[in-house]
Amino acid sequence: MHDPAEAEPLHSTDQISEVAVIIRRVVGSRVSDQDVADEIVQETLTRVLATRERLVPGAMLPYAITTARNLVASHWRSIDIGKRHEHRLLDRQAADQPEDRVVEEEETQAIRAALDRLSPHERELVVAHEVSGQDTKSMADDLGSTPRAVVAQLHRTRAKLRVEYLFEMHGRPPSPQCHPVLLALSAGDRRRQSELDAAHHLLDCDFCSAVSEQLFDQRSKVDGETRIPIRVDADIVKARQIGRDVATQAGFSGTEATVIATAISEIARNIVRFARRGEVTIIALDDGEASGVRIVARDAGRGIADIDQAMAVGYTTYGGRGLGLPGSRRLMDEFEITSELDRGTTVTMTKWHRRQ
Repeated sequence: MHDPAEAEPLHSTDQISEVAVIIRRVVGSRVSDQDVADEIVQETLTRVLATRERLVPGAMLPYAITTARNLVASHWRSIDIGKRHEHRLLDRQAADQPEDRVVEEEETQAIRAALDRLSPHERELVVAHEVSGQDTKSMADDLGSTPRAVVAQLHRTRAKLRVEYLFEMHGRPPSPQCHPVLLALSAGDRRRQSELDAAHHLLDCDFCSAVSEQLFDQRSKVDGETRIPIRVDADIVKARQIGRDVATQAGFSGTEATVIATAISEIARNIVRFARRGEVTIIALDDGEASGVRIVARDAGRGIADIDQAMAVGYTTYGGRGLGLPGSRRLMDEFEITSELDRGTTVTMTKWHRRQ
């Protein structure tokens, strides 16, 4: 048996990066699809980091290579099985079916009803710009206003229209707070969202949580932010994919982006395990001297009674693999956690990329 004191440092980012570079080469030589290769590298790194404490010095890299090869083999087996059963999955129906026309008619009626819920001035404004194609300068001249004021009015009107359309499609909201919260989200009004505590309302309200996802595509970016609702394992994969993409765009290397995606994956996995639902917001940063990525993860779980204990290396409340909160903290430059019992937990972590 080896002396634990002689073991490799458990959380050396440099060492993790070196292993990730080699694993990326191993996987890249066997898988040409970049997205698939990234996922295999990500999964390999997660498994390796989770088992480091049980490995003798020098065993981490061989274990990582073996794990990567096994995952690649599993991938190709899945592809082979899919090809053998592909004939069973063909959709022989025509593209334009009667049910499609019914859905289209329902959507058209919902748009008309949503327009009716606008004030006459709001309705005239949005129709003039969106339907008639009138530009904001001429609209401002007609109204005795300024183009900037007209643009602001259009922004608010579109936000209201989106919310009213969703209400027509999904029914009226269960509480008075739902409407202002969804309106603030639709308009991207951060100040109003903060006043309404919109983040926690979304986590507590099933209706708003479901409806809000349709206000903006999960991968669309508003002011450099991307929000991903987290409920199931598939959402974890989506969050780490988006995190890797944002990190790459911010100037991080492929290896550094993988490290960031690993931290996101661990935090998102905690949400799935311990909370009813949650969300991960990924924010691209740029302060002029450095770019970076900030991740804000919120959940509606039972909260953490003892944060110091939860952040202790090796602490876990379950028997599965994973880095947990301590490991995620060591992969990032900045890390903050707040929690309220029976209210939920918020984790904020940041990684910076210094420009040369």
